[in-house]
Amino acid sequence: MKRTHLPLNALRVFDAAARHLSFTRAADELAVTPAAVGQQIRALEDVLGVVLFRRTSKGLELTGEAEAGLDALREGFLHFEESVQAMQAGQSSSNYAIAAPREFYAQWLAPRLAGFRKENPDIRIQIAASEDAEFTEANLDLAVRLVEGPGELEGAQLEPGHRVVVAAPGAPDGWISWPTFETPDGEKTILSVGSAGQALSSALAGLGRVTLPLPLVAEALADGRLEALGEPVECRRAYWLLAPRPQWRQKKVKALVDFLTGA
Repeated sequence: MKRTHLPLNALRVFDAAARHLSFTRAADELAVTPAAVGQQIRALEDVLGVVLFRRTSKGLELTGEAEAGLDALREGFLHFEESVQAMQAGQSSSNYAIAAPREFYAQWLAPRLAGFRKENPDIRIQIAASEDAEFTEANLDLAVRLVEGPGELEGAQLEPGHRVVVAAPGAPDGWISWPTFETPDGEKTILSVGSAGQALSSALAGLGRVTLPLPLVAEALADGRLEALGEPVECRRAYWLLAPRPQWRQKKVKALVDFLTGA
């Protein structure tokens, strides 16, 4: 059944004017002018085809038509408020759903989530099975992506965009190629893989040299499992923490974003 278009703003003005029986006091409550209240009431009367107020020597009075609908109107506004509170309940939820590349989760994100949970022991975290999970389908709060920027989403860069060529000590000169950073022109590819995680595992196994985002290999470089074959180089791609604007504005999401970015 087609729903009637409701002039909600005018109805809210009518509710305030009916409670105060004064356009002036209603205007003070709503932070508008008395003239604006009068205009809304007249417009509502035109839509409804009834008179809502009459002026008497004692001031404003409600008409019978206005009184007939007032209780149901106020009950409706209460339902609206309950609906908004229900939709905002996720802001105070202690559950997080996050998608992230497996290798970045292992090397960077998991230790930091452990620190966040130490400060917030009641939270529960669910990591999506697919790092490419969609926000709506997987009901995600946040996602980590290796991208050039947030695009249409809201986002915060987790680490500067740097890439570095690495190899295990004694590894052959051939290259490991993967979709984001392929083998340089003129060089020999000895292994092609499909993801950064596979590229990292291959490099750690000594299969060849590979270009990887610096955050993925920082630990392995520090403990000697990998060697840097040159200095890190700035690149456009970096790890970003992303979410659609409604999720990004939630209090629980803001708390995690601030923790992960050091804000």
